[in-house]
Amino acid sequence: MRALLIVNPYATTTTPVRREVIAHALASDLDLDVVQTRYRGHASHVAEGATREGFGLLLTLGGDGTVNEVVNGMLRARPGAAAPLLGALPGGSANVFTRALGLPTDPVDATGRLLRSLPTGRARTIGLGLAGQRYFCFNAGLGLDAEVVRVVEGLRARGRVASAALYVRTAARQFATVTNRREPALTLERDGAGAVNGLYLGIVSNASPWTYLGQRPVRASPRASFDTGLDLFALRKLGTLSTLNVLRQMLGRDGGPAGRHVLSLHDQDALTLRAERPMAFQVDGEYVGEREHVMLRSIPNALRVLV
Repeated sequence: MRALLIVNPYATTTTPVRREVIAHALASDLDLDVVQTRYRGHASHVAEGATREGFGLLLTLGGDGTVNEVVNGMLRARPGAAAPLLGALPGGSANVFTRALGLPTDPVDATGRLLRSLPTGRARTIGLGLAGQRYFCFNAGLGLDAEVVRVVEGLRARGRVASAALYVRTAARQFATVTNRREPALTLERDGAGAVNGLYLGIVSNASPWTYLGQRPVRASPRASFDTGLDLFALRKLGTLSTLNVLRQMLGRDGGPAGRHVLSLHDQDALTLRAERPMAFQVDGEYVGEREHVMLRSIPNALRVLV
């Protein structure tokens, strides 16, 4: 099989030696080309070109942002048609997508797993989310979570290393001193139901967990799945005590967040979030700008992935 490995050399948890080992292992079983990304958006352009050239398998070695770019490039190249098979190897700080698929967290172990899957054709067809014109694999968020992503990306651009501690400190600072917690700006709209006003944030999930705090899963919508529609977690209040209680529930092993200030929806075909003021927006943990209106749709059976 003709395959392309798209490597993010700046990914958090890989090293040049480990990348070389992984590429060598893949090349022993595949007709492999390797490309290292050089700038944001590069992986998307490479994936689009490789899809048009007829590569049967695209592999990623990087974080969730690299996977998101590759998926969008693949599907942009063949709208409505079958895309190449995707094999995602963990290389970032969270690796939510690969962990949701049940792959090993170590990239070398994950490489071995995918190589064992190839001869037997062990793959899974998954649904994706579509936010406007951008596909997402596991979640998209409007509000506080996207604000945190925006700040952390700025810190990383100045040389800080992404870590769970950095995200926690940034989230606490953003919540306490920056986020508008007095004037809710979001409205939820969906077919067959009345609009819901007075929301402070909205997280739309295509899989669970939402993210990880180190090794601990954080579940905003525990029932979210690649095999169903989209799930929504939204908050009507951002008080300190109520928010801490919701975080406790998200870190627990029970049914996830609940309470009179929590809005949860499961298996939705489409959702629209409207904001009274521009709000930060993220897809798959990547900041993509501010939005006042986002339509999110479930795209079933959109992609085949090696597992």
